[in-house]
Amino acid sequence: MKKLFLAAFAVFAFASVNAQDSDNGGGQTSEGKWLIEANTGNAMLGTTGIYFASIDGNSSYNIGLDGGYFIMDDLAIKAGLGYGGVSPDEGDNVSSFSYRLGAKYYVKSMIPVTVDLTGASGDGAENGAGETPLWLGIGAGYAWFVADNVSIEPGLRYNLSLNEDFTDEGVFQFNVGFALHF
Repeated sequence: MKKLFLAAFAVFAFASVNAQDSDNGGGQTSEGKWLIEANTGNAMLGTTGIYFASIDGNSSYNIGLDGGYFIMDDLAIKAGLGYGGVSPDEGDNVSSFSYRLGAKYYVKSMIPVTVDLTGASGDGAENGAGETPLWLGIGAGYAWFVADNVSIEPGLRYNLSLNEDFTDEGVFQFNVGFALHF
């Protein structure tokens, strides 16, 4: 585990030293540009993020990506897909398919604000009553452009459940996004 943290710190330090001038002129978020991003995920949600967790012999995982197109300066329409599952210590593996549709607006080309709808389907997404999740997510963060077309975007997000039969609780999360801008 120490090696993982050391490697992450080394990557962070390298990116800091090689970061471009913070005045990006909005070029990365200009109309007609594309966005591809991977985010850290949350095992409680149907997600298009990336995560892995193992507790008491039960492993859960997800892999997914989001993509977007800037329909005007600083405003992207986004869609995402994810696939995940649970491998219990005993019993059958279950899996789920997740989707996300939404928009992302960059205030002053560096503060991303998102609104999206996230859902999931499949055996791994259902609760005990056979219901699947549907969430309205809102979030904000900071886009740190470490190169002309690469940003690291830490942020906070609140997910409001739209399916009270699945859960009536919201989920607050911290996540880190890694985005490519073309």
